[in-house]
Order: sequence, then C-alpha cells, then structure tokens
Amino acid sequence: MKRFPIALALILIFLFACNSQEDELYTGRELQYQLFSSSEYDYFGVASVRELIRGGIEIEIQLEGESSNDVYYYPAHLHFGEATEQSTDMAFMLNPVDARVLLSITTFRYLVDGTEMNFERFSEFNGHIKIHLAEDGPEYQVILALGNVGSNA
Repeated sequence: MKRFPIALALILIFLFACNSQEDELYTGRELQYQLFSSSEYDYFGVASVRELIRGGIEIEIQLEGESSNDVYYYPAHLHFGEATEQSTDMAFMLNPVDARVLLSITTFRYLVDGTEMNFERFSEFNGHIKIHLAEDGPEYQVILALGNVGSNA
C-alpha cells in the first residue's frame, strides 16, 4: 500500500518535468499572424512565431478547414515581400502542413540567403507565408492560404 503514494508522486514529478522542459524551449515572446483563404478551397488559420531560448525561431502554422484521413502534405513557404506581389523569392522552406491535422511546425535560425533570423529580425521582416495545394504541377499555383508577416502584417 505504501508503494501507491510513491508511484503517484513519481508520476506527478514526471508530468511536471515534461511541462517545464517544453516551457524551457521558449523565451515567452510570441507573435501571431492571420492566414487568409486564397482559393476556392476554404482554408485559413494562424501562424504563430515563438522565440527559442537557444536562438532562432519556431513557426507553427495551424489551419482551419477540411482535414483528411489520407497521408498528404501541403507545401508551406516563407517568402520575401508582400503577399500581393506576383513573383517573390523564397526565404525559407517551412515544414509542410499535414492534411490530417492541418499543422506544421518549423524551427530555424538562418534564411536560405544565409541571413540569421531571430525574433527581433522576424518582427521587422518584410515577408509572407504561402501554403500551396501541391508540391509541383499546376496545383502548385493554387494557394490554399497566405498572409503577410513581420513588418508588413
């Protein structure tokens, strides 16, 4: 009978340790940007940008819309410039959005051009996020959701 309180105490310590480890990843600074539907597909959502204690940032994209039971991923990119501009260079290839849970999480410290990215720089970054229907072909041109981030949000 004495083992039950000890086991319960160990479980509680483990659970609190897991939560504190997650909290230790972030500084507590966060920005959120709206992502808007951009096609006949009804997807929209939020991009949350968190500052990592070890440096760099994390971008979490959470979409709302029709999820899928199939294993499929929507490509997601961070681009330079405003979302209304026709042709903009990619700043960073984000992890794709999983169609089953409509979620993507990406951590990075450097853009494709070698520029170091931190929380302050991101808040001043002239860019936008696009989520595409497909990785290539004509469906690549279909933008499910997009939104300005940084200084032009």
